[in-house]
Amino acid sequence: MLTVRAPATSANLGSGFDVFGAALGHPADVVRVERASETTISVTGAGAEYVPTDPAENTAGVVARELDAPAHIRIDKGVRPSSGLGSSASSAAGAAVALNELYDRGLSDEELVWLAAEGEAVVSGDAHADNVAPSILGGFTVVTDGGITKIDADLPVVVCLPDIVVSTRDARDVVPDSVKMDQLVETVGNASTLVAGMARDDPELVGRGLTDPVVTPARAELVDGYDAVTEAAREAGATGVTISGAGPGVLAVCRHRGQRRDVAAAMVGAFGDAGVDARAYQTELGDGATFCR
Repeated sequence: MLTVRAPATSANLGSGFDVFGAALGHPADVVRVERASETTISVTGAGAEYVPTDPAENTAGVVARELDAPAHIRIDKGVRPSSGLGSSASSAAGAAVALNELYDRGLSDEELVWLAAEGEAVVSGDAHADNVAPSILGGFTVVTDGGITKIDADLPVVVCLPDIVVSTRDARDVVPDSVKMDQLVETVGNASTLVAGMARDDPELVGRGLTDPVVTPARAELVDGYDAVTEAAREAGATGVTISGAGPGVLAVCRHRGQRRDVAAAMVGAFGDAGVDARAYQTELGDGATFCR
């Protein structure tokens, strides 16, 4: 049996819709695999009752099929489904890394990213790699048709997860089909600023780059209390705030690690004032999928 820890991720990061992603230090899924004549899936942990165990409907099961690597796959969910933290991607990433090793397929990390993205199509309808890329590679990633760029950024962040469910499909449905030229220019500028900030480990630049005039405002309508939470995080010292992935998780970038507690408390409190229970992860950009003993 092989065991892999695959981290939660935050995709989009405001200005990088379907392109940017970042691995988080925690939470994470733990995926255990062992050879079998046919694939089976068992799931425990956060929101396990909402995760399909039919291999054809589970992201890890699709990965096993694509690798032609049947296995008993046990997933311990640390990343709640419908959280905006790449829950399905964590399972797919963990399975891809583990099965590649178990069956000695010899695929590179980037090849595993594209394979794991096929599992994501089960959830979102399309093979998106913006979550599986950082879950496998770690750090901050930029995914395009031409390849994947990784930056080993080191930034303290807080992710606040409200007790709200936002499905990936619903979150994609509210995204506008077109943008105005001034919106495009603003988004490109912010995205460029964010990438520069990641390369420099500069929380001020990253915070400035998290905003966008198109996707985040549309998705914010699905997250009760979002505007108040954003304001509270900024008042507590966050340099920037945005929806994590499809939501409802909310990501805040901090200037230093000691600031995370105040930012986390402010965000949880603001959700509470809106009548929404929430929890916060005080974390940082972290490593990709790793083997465990």
